[in-house]
Amino acid sequence: MLAITLGGCETFVESTKDIVSALPDLPPRVDSTPVEPNWAQVTGYAPISLQEGQTEQHKMLMAMKASKLDAYRELTVLVHGQYLAGTTSVKDMVLQNNQFQGAVAGIVRGARVVKSYPIQSDVYATILEVDLNQVQRAWQSSQ
Repeated sequence: MLAITLGGCETFVESTKDIVSALPDLPPRVDSTPVEPNWAQVTGYAPISLQEGQTEQHKMLMAMKASKLDAYRELTVLVHGQYLAGTTSVKDMVLQNNQFQGAVAGIVRGARVVKSYPIQSDVYATILEVDLNQVQRAWQSSQ
């Protein structure tokens, strides 16, 4: 009786090997070695003279903030894409109205200010950068 039972185990082991060998190959194991950063840079701009403020220094501070926000908007477009919607109206085969509008929304983490500086005398610029590999890893871990 024991010989019959053990003989059945060997058949089970062989059939399991056949099943495992028939399975498709798994994707390669994720390598845990550090990946070189893949930096993406964007620049945001803001006019100084058009900012609200009582002094030139206050207007410059407001332009600094506005240029940083503009850079974050550009970075969000880069990471998440931009939504575009448009309408076109035609009457009697004549174009009457053609409009489009864009929107962007998203969260960007890990960005850093590279440089914030005035351009000529009336524009402020801010350069932001983010490691796209870090953005991808954060996205994958949230799935």
